[in-house]
Amino acid sequence: MTASPAVATPALSRGHYTLVLLALALGFFAIGTSEFAPIGLLPSLTAGLAISEQQVGHIISAYALGVVVGAPLLAITCARLRRKPMLLALLALYVAGSVATALAPGYHSMVVARFVVGLPHGAFFGVAALVAATITPAQNRGKVVGQVFSGLTVALLLGNPLATWLGQALSWRLAFWFVALVLVLTMALIAWLLPDDRSENPARPLAELKAFNRAPVWLALAIGAIGFAGMFCVFSYLAPAMTEVAGLSERWIPFGMVAFGVGAFIGAQAGGWLFDKFGLRAIAIILGWSLLVLLAFGWAAHSPWLVLPAAALVGTMMAMSPALQLHLMDVAGEAQTLAAACNHSAFNFANALGPWLGGMAVAAGASWSVIGPVGAATALAGLGIWWLAARVQAWRFPHGG
Repeated sequence: MTASPAVATPALSRGHYTLVLLALALGFFAIGTSEFAPIGLLPSLTAGLAISEQQVGHIISAYALGVVVGAPLLAITCARLRRKPMLLALLALYVAGSVATALAPGYHSMVVARFVVGLPHGAFFGVAALVAATITPAQNRGKVVGQVFSGLTVALLLGNPLATWLGQALSWRLAFWFVALVLVLTMALIAWLLPDDRSENPARPLAELKAFNRAPVWLALAIGAIGFAGMFCVFSYLAPAMTEVAGLSERWIPFGMVAFGVGAFIGAQAGGWLFDKFGLRAIAIILGWSLLVLLAFGWAAHSPWLVLPAAALVGTMMAMSPALQLHLMDVAGEAQTLAAACNHSAFNFANALGPWLGGMAVAAGASWSVIGPVGAATALAGLGIWWLAARVQAWRFPHGG
């Protein structure tokens, strides 16, 4: 296995260190709430902006496109910044995009605002994970990165239901004002708590690009882009699977989302722990587990008693996120910032691929339960890519160092 990047642990008290991690997790919470809010706000957006459901889909796609484009672009553009100023700059851009979203008067301005707000998403997640790993002893970095990623899963559990409630009870615009407010608080906490290491060597954009363009990095990103697609396949179509296959009423859909969120929270913690213990093999373990739970979901979706536990098990696939983030830190060399940011571009590719494959299968006449086996096929493909990545890494580092 490759050596992990040098870890310098600043002299932080235990309380100070915990507050820094909470500030980073708060950023994950706010951005996760913003990312998935339009799904729960779909009826409010269609009524408030006088647009169709398909146009809300375009708004969601605009955000994903912003993530894919913005992650590498901003990672290179801001490469010479130290990590603390970079985090603050990325958060400031996200606040501006959130305010623009809350004020958007119509469809076209909303599409532009959501594209802009997606731009800093991947770079912030990547740099925040690097910061968490840097201030943590090497043997604990997986657990700590998983804890920071738990802010994203808390967004699924609490943030998105709150955003949906605000949209239904008052106005969808308040949901995005809420996101902007939480991000301003995050900026204040990071500015106050996170040490600014002025001895930190700024990244060199050309060196990052050269180090990035290597097989281990691209294979790691491919694992996320393909192997993670199954989770999004099930999550995107969980509602019709619950109502049209399991036979549950629509009032059960929020419980399905909560079940998925609980599983995702557990998975985020487990992924970091698994990587601390097993390194690259942890990714194969997670992909194997994903294959099993996705196949099980295809069977359990037919039962009103089993579909919710099955949704929770699919949510545990979130373990892939911190594990793959840490693997990229190990193989990226001088491309730490760029690779960490592009990890989230890969996951957004998976977010597009999974629903597309599942939708094609249903359009061909299959039941909604097919999303489980379709997702399992992507996990199996991810295992194949992992096998190739492991062979490349063993060839490059035959003695494990």
